[in-house]
Amino acid sequence: MAQSALTSLLLAGLVATPGGRLQAQRGAAGGEWRAYGGDNGQTRYAPLDQITRDNVRDLRVAWTFRMDNFSSPAELRSETSPVMANGRLLFTAGVTRAVVAADAGTGELRWVWKNDEGVRMQRAPRRGSGRGVAYWSGGRDERVFTVTPGFRLVALDARTGRQVPGFGRDGVVDLFAEIDPTIDLTGTIGNTSPPVVVGDVVIVGPAHAQGARPPSMRNTKGDVMAFDVRTGRKRWQFHTIARRGEAGYESWLDGSGEYSGNAGVWTPFTADEELGYVYLPVEAATSEYYGGHRPGNNLYSSSLVALDARTGKRVWHFQLVHHDIWDYDISSPPLLVDITVDGTPIKAIVQPTKQAYLYVFDRVTGRPIWPIEERPAPMSDVPGEWTSRTQPVPVKPAAFDRVGMTEDDLIDFTPELRRKAIEALRPYRFGPLYIPPSLMDAADGTKGAIMMPGNRGGANWNAGAVDPETGYVYVASVTRPTLLQLVKAGNTDVNFVATALAPPLPTVDGLPLQKPPYGRIVAFDMNKGEIAWQMANGDTPPAIGNHPQLAGLQIPRTGSVSHAGLLLTRTLLFAGEGDGGLPMFRAHDKRTGEVLWETQIPGGVQTGLPVTYMHNGRQFIVFATGGTGTQTPAQLVAYALPDRP
Repeated sequence: MAQSALTSLLLAGLVATPGGRLQAQRGAAGGEWRAYGGDNGQTRYAPLDQITRDNVRDLRVAWTFRMDNFSSPAELRSETSPVMANGRLLFTAGVTRAVVAADAGTGELRWVWKNDEGVRMQRAPRRGSGRGVAYWSGGRDERVFTVTPGFRLVALDARTGRQVPGFGRDGVVDLFAEIDPTIDLTGTIGNTSPPVVVGDVVIVGPAHAQGARPPSMRNTKGDVMAFDVRTGRKRWQFHTIARRGEAGYESWLDGSGEYSGNAGVWTPFTADEELGYVYLPVEAATSEYYGGHRPGNNLYSSSLVALDARTGKRVWHFQLVHHDIWDYDISSPPLLVDITVDGTPIKAIVQPTKQAYLYVFDRVTGRPIWPIEERPAPMSDVPGEWTSRTQPVPVKPAAFDRVGMTEDDLIDFTPELRRKAIEALRPYRFGPLYIPPSLMDAADGTKGAIMMPGNRGGANWNAGAVDPETGYVYVASVTRPTLLQLVKAGNTDVNFVATALAPPLPTVDGLPLQKPPYGRIVAFDMNKGEIAWQMANGDTPPAIGNHPQLAGLQIPRTGSVSHAGLLLTRTLLFAGEGDGGLPMFRAHDKRTGEVLWETQIPGGVQTGLPVTYMHNGRQFIVFATGGTGTQTPAQLVAYALPDRP
């Protein structure tokens, strides 16, 4: 259900330019990359064109920056995505989340801020370098904001790396104390993604431990907090789990909102600075696959929520999953794009999901651009579970990956492999989207339910990019089913828990059950709400192409089981295969998907999202690499055209 914004804000949001088009999202401005997504609209777009389809094949590695000296043991997998401002590249590194400034043209170290949180870091639910920092400039004052694994908000001088004395206590705000100074929250709440700066507030989202096997139905609530960008004084706190007396509390039946936790915002935020709105992609509530202890729809879990960034007041919301028991939390930052639908200009927000749907709204009012229908959903037979009878499903655009599983989705390279796939699937339940998790020893003899997309399929934190010039949205997706098996819990007040975080799926002689492609890139024309093109994310991995049972067969390009990391420029779409893929980085024609150039990445696969900027007249493309498979320490890799005389 959406709540309308104030009429004055609605009118302000619909002001058109003299040409009749809305004020567009611009992407990264001024040749820099000052926000995690290029801009706060998460476009991952820069209007740069020094690198073109005609010269992209000349790209070379310009420099690398190794991160293995920032922690012991060295971090192998980094998701950091740098920001660039005033010639400085600013990013996080190492398992303790150091903040680093490097020369944007050479990779030469400028300064390092390191942090020792002791036990608070060691017990943090989300350790590691995280996904980056936020940058703010107030004229002469330049600041970098980071959130530590131990959940402290830190303000640094961007020029020196020193903590800012006038912010909080010596540059630090203890977020535990801001939640509740009377409780020791060590090990219960932390952070993975950078904060976002909107106007004069810096906004922080929390992350919790993985919840497949929670120790209790009680947990820390994932409230979102905002602080004054200059002083660190808390400006507001939004309750992602509605409290008694607040709208939404009635959706937590039997008083379950009193003790339930999570519903944090662990993925990056999105904001519209002209409207003054920040958009929260809220995760699921405590216990990812069993919710009998929290009956009801559970607002604002698994919801997209728009807040006034100045006050923290809710403007509108839409719950994408009622009573989430699939870990279908909103893992992707929503994307802002200005489009024209049937002749009407619209300031839109597009939410990619693990369910492989795009949910598209007017970002001023929260009204769906195309219908979203409440459709009947299967009921759970797990004792004590509460299930919503319907779930919201978009009529348009079409899904960007497979939704639900039937025998038609099974591998069919040969009749024998297909027969084996059908046999392998026989012990499990499968079917439409939102098939509920089931018992490992169910009364009907089944051993759990297979859902597709899985909880690590569809889109994730590295989901998409926006082309402000065309209104196209690009999404990275993975076709990866998940087996959900529940067993009776022991030593906990949660009745049932998953057998494991990710139980192994059955395979067919080592081959995936499902047909390829296993990963894909999909381009949507959002003015029409239609898919413009789609393609496999990468070639056929050796484990598939060289499989002995496929010898002599013409195997189509399958793509890797990985989410591509996307970046858009004026004419090109850059994409690495991503973590779990092959160490390849490519440039595509963004209109057609045609591969124009590809290269093998040094230092493992792409693990962080790419950024681009100009420095001293030269365009750079930079991203993090590494790999647990190859035991390669994380590093930044920068590409550029060769120096010209």
